[in-house]
Amino acid sequence: MKQIVFVTIKGILRDRIFLGIGFVSLLFLLIPSVSSLSMRQSTELSISLSLSLISFVLLLLSVFLGGTSLWRDIDRRYAFSILSLPIPRTMYVVGRFLGVSLIIILVTLVLGCISLGVVWATSSFYPPEHAINWGNLSTAIVFESLRYILLSSCAFFFSALSTSFFLPVFGTITTYFAGSAMQQVYEYVNAPSATELSPFLKSAVKSLYYFVPNLSSADLSVYAIYGVNLNLKAILLTLVYFFVYTCIVITLTSIFFHKREIK
Repeated sequence: MKQIVFVTIKGILRDRIFLGIGFVSLLFLLIPSVSSLSMRQSTELSISLSLSLISFVLLLLSVFLGGTSLWRDIDRRYAFSILSLPIPRTMYVVGRFLGVSLIIILVTLVLGCISLGVVWATSSFYPPEHAINWGNLSTAIVFESLRYILLSSCAFFFSALSTSFFLPVFGTITTYFAGSAMQQVYEYVNAPSATELSPFLKSAVKSLYYFVPNLSSADLSVYAIYGVNLNLKAILLTLVYFFVYTCIVITLTSIFFHKREIK
């Protein structure tokens, strides 16, 4: 499996993915200037923009690396030479997924360090009214990587089902938007004031709530921006949810990929 992980990382680096990320990272240099447009909350705005930019880059990685890794191997017939060896398909899927996950973690680490420097520079030019909670900000950056590792597992699942490029990419994008909004939709539908909604709609939303990944649970930007104390119990539950959901999705991916006929 180590060899598969290494080959995955090497292939991603060969595609010069970090060159594109480097160009996007130049946008971080504009954050202090843009944050100065806010008269009283320059530091808070810089934190928000930094986390949003990290989220955008990781979303692209999850969609185009997670959604095309298996599909591209099959389309270019790379998988044939690997699967002809005495390697279980499950090990192949897990190795590919771990390789993509490590790239996401590495990119998060690089962009996270850049964003911390940007926030520090902004706070030096425009001192905030409240002290920055660097622990909250670092935790929010870490959870961004977890959120998109979970999303990339869904991308792998779509890749195992599809024979084309479109389902993994657009399925992953749809999952991202659905998972980001599902918590708010669930709370709205189950609010006491939502009496005009039909029981069928409420049941459908409840079913989707437990089926679609709850990506908003890993969004800690509010805690980072305003320095609100983190709920350690909620953090622990989110970590357990991330681990369990990811393992379930990768297990299903391995099952479907094992049953798939590759010619």
